[in-house]
Amino acid sequence: MIALGSDHGGFALKEKIKDYLDAHGLEHRDFGCADESSCDYPVYAKAAAEAVASGQCSRGIVICTTGIGISIAANKVKGVRCALCTDPLMAEMCRRHNDANMLALGAGIVGANLAERIVETFLTTEFEGGRHARRVALISDMEK
Repeated sequence: MIALGSDHGGFALKEKIKDYLDAHGLEHRDFGCADESSCDYPVYAKAAAEAVASGQCSRGIVICTTGIGISIAANKVKGVRCALCTDPLMAEMCRRHNDANMLALGAGIVGANLAERIVETFLTTEFEGGRHARRVALISDMEK
């Protein structure tokens, strides 16, 4: 299950990503927002991030206009490693080397087609482990 969250600036792209997930048979849960009315991104970042941190959802995708604010907010939830990605290589590397469990996108930065490629890469790339597992563990230790 993929957790989704956005503010008003990311709403339209979130809807396109939901269509992409549906077309690929990938289950998802939308934690809001519900439309393009002005709202506060930390509310939706927290809800989606808590679903990932608790194991209710295996991964998460959060979206605002730049991806910056919503990624910062998601990363405040213990156990979340949210990476702001603007291209598929960043999405690949955040999974391979950092075991990122959430992806942040900026709707004003990437278009729908590029966002789909980033999402696909994020969802299909596995964590390498090895020396990277030690580094991810060091990050997790910082939360204690």
